[in-house]
Amino acid sequence: MEALENNGTWELVPLSPGKTPMTCRWVYTVKVGPNGEVDRLKARLVAKGYTQIYDLDYCDTFSPVAKITSVRLFLAMTAMRHWPLHQLDIKNAFLHGDLDEDIYMEQPPGFVAQGEYGHVCKLHRSLYGLKQSPQAWFGNFSHVVQLFGLKQSKADHSVFLLSYIPWKVYLSNGL
Repeated sequence: MEALENNGTWELVPLSPGKTPMTCRWVYTVKVGPNGEVDRLKARLVAKGYTQIYDLDYCDTFSPVAKITSVRLFLAMTAMRHWPLHQLDIKNAFLHGDLDEDIYMEQPPGFVAQGEYGHVCKLHRSLYGLKQSPQAWFGNFSHVVQLFGLKQSKADHSVFLLSYIPWKVYLSNGL
């Protein structure tokens, strides 16, 4: 809950007339270490996105996925040039997407704020379970990598390229 509040995921507001808040639930996971012992206990708040209505609660859900030909090309280039290959996982990726729509959700079970009974959470950031979470996250990701000077490929929208390659670097690497 503290992480969700620090992330600015929602604000408590009275429910707007004509709006219906979606419900949510906690999903609990037991993480087991390699030796079979309980490593940690995790809890994740999940919105019940299956109650969302198209064109009322969300408009678009599409988020690009890398084409297999792009993945093969990058792996082939890496192998031919003996480049190091790294993989990363963005923790809680969907929690970093900004929402454009007005989405209201009931307060999480077990965490109804004192004095705020009858208020709902107006979501500013996406949660797991929302229909638009993948697209909201990709929109933020795309914006940030473009601030670093990368351009989105027109052939594969999940691939970002350097918009320029300095000639000295280009020639010294034998490209």
